[in-house]
Amino acid sequence: MNIFVIRHGETEWSLSGQHTGTTDVSLTDNGRRQAERMRPVLAKQTFALVLVSPLQRARETCDLAGFGENAIVDPGLMEWNYGEYEGLTPQQIEAKSPGWLIFRDGCPGGEKPAQVGARVDQVVGRARAANGDVALFAHGHVLRVLAARWIGLPPRAGQHFLLNTGTLSVLAYYHEIPAVRIWNGHLAG
Repeated sequence: MNIFVIRHGETEWSLSGQHTGTTDVSLTDNGRRQAERMRPVLAKQTFALVLVSPLQRARETCDLAGFGENAIVDPGLMEWNYGEYEGLTPQQIEAKSPGWLIFRDGCPGGEKPAQVGARVDQVVGRARAANGDVALFAHGHVLRVLAARWIGLPPRAGQHFLLNTGTLSVLAYYHEIPAVRIWNGHLAG
């Protein structure tokens, strides 16, 4: 069993470094190209389940990668709710709250790490029950928490999994032990 973890393609806000949680932005032209590069790689796989965040940037990536019709929207894959920090850059947040770290502190008016962890635990359970390979189309911070939870680490451990836009990662098993097979993989193009 492999879990293909796909972060959506580039957006204007990912370029500017703005925290993009619930704001429903679309992909840039480059983000669309990133998503299209996934199509031939993912077309070689047979998926028992394809889940996608309800947000446009993830759904558009899923569609361009060739799975729009077969994907099931799963609210558990929504990006972190940044609350008062929505749309702000890390520098702007640092000015308001020196030393802030999302994976430790969460967001005022938004989600705490444990809340995001509980959401992704449900997605992980759904993926493990699928009896086959699974594809997940979602967002940077939520997928970093998902990777941590997959291998049994707390949500805070998501801080150790950097994840760029338009990347493909694979979670799997080493014998019976959940493991990371590929992380932050870029597709040439």
